Amino acid sequence: MAVSKAPHISIVSPVYGCKNCLCELYSSLKENLENITNDFEIILVNDASPDNAWETIVELAKKDKRVKGINLSRNFGQHYAITAGLDHCKGEWVVVMDCDLQDQPEEIIKLYYKAQEGFDIVFARRIMRKDHFIKKIISRLFYRVFNFLSDIKIDYTIANFGIYSGTVIKHFLKFKENNKVFPISIRLIGFRTTAIDVLHKKRLVGKSSYNYTKLIRLALKIIVSQSAKPLFLSIYFGFIIAFCAFVYGMILIIRYFVFDVPLGYTSIIITVLFIGGLLFLNLGLIGIYLGKIYDEVKNRPIYIIKEKTF
Repeated sequence: MAVSKAPHISIVSPVYGCKNCLCELYSSLKENLENITNDFEIILVNDASPDNAWETIVELAKKDKRVKGINLSRNFGQHYAITAGLDHCKGEWVVVMDCDLQDQPEEIIKLYYKAQEGFDIVFARRIMRKDHFIKKIISRLFYRVFNFLSDIKIDYTIANFGIYSGTVIKHFLKFKENNKVFPISIRLIGFRTTAIDVLHKKRLVGKSSYNYTKLIRLALKIIVSQSAKPLFLSIYFGFIIAFCAFVYGMILIIRYFVFDVPLGYTSIIITVLFIGGLLFLNLGLIGIYLGKIYDEVKNRPIYIIKEKTF
């Protein structure tokens, strides 16, 4: 039985809420990739898109065998959909990009030729991001907090879009934790890495599935899954509070015995409430970490495939 030759380039794109731009995405990818090679594959992963995007993916797969569709059984989330696509791609080079055309297929050529200079990872640095102002502020704030709480330094202008060697992707797939976030895990792998500026296009169809509540939850999940520093900070903060409480208690005792000032109940109540609030905060933080450990121990699959076109 003949073994099929691995394509030169694989495109992996999670699909959610962007049915109306999939045909344009395919046409643009085909036009630009054929300037590099005809030996490519486009893997579109339908993450239970509510607009019946799977029907369009099936039609594109029938039209061009280089298009491969994966239909997940339910909505698992963007990064799990990316992992599903990477599990099935075979390219010597792999491009990960969003399907909404904010990541422009025209930029793949620049990424590819930069990789040929000897880089295993070439990130797309989005200049003049075309996202909503509030979203950009939240994104920048999150990455500042994340950089403070972890040993990984992240540029907020870089997301999933980039080109990665097949070797890098193989190592990425060895990461078996459930709370896996693609652009952060890629940075942990190492290899020769660079970034180039690309144009970021305004979203033309639909709207982002990440509302502010989801963004905050995602940010919390990423921080907890990638760093234990918040636990150490809570220890330091608890020590400082305990020291301040001790000093304040000594001041109250001195005032009582030297200046005959009654202690009263107000200071005691405030101190108890303050310390109690800190204890609940720390317990909640520990509970989040325990919950993440519990999720990992269950070892459930991070995605389930309902059907494929190949």
